[in-house]
Amino acid sequence: MGGKKTQITNHIRRIRLARTNMTQVELAKRVGATRQTIIAIEANKYAPSLELAFRLAHTLGETVDDLFDFDPQSWS
Repeated sequence: MGGKKTQITNHIRRIRLARTNMTQVELAKRVGATRQTIIAIEANKYAPSLELAFRLAHTLGETVDDLFDFDPQSWS
């Protein structure tokens, strides 16, 4: 990605706090990631792998589409 901010945005923090009140540490443990990874994903500085995206969605009781947004017009 060459240091560019990802074009994928997410709703993880809002959903995590509103629906589960789960901490970043707890979410990280449940999905097999580090807290730093969760922080970067929630800040839209890092796009997770497809497997991690599915783990996040499953853990939060959402679909991948509900957690993540991608703007195809920003791709070009």
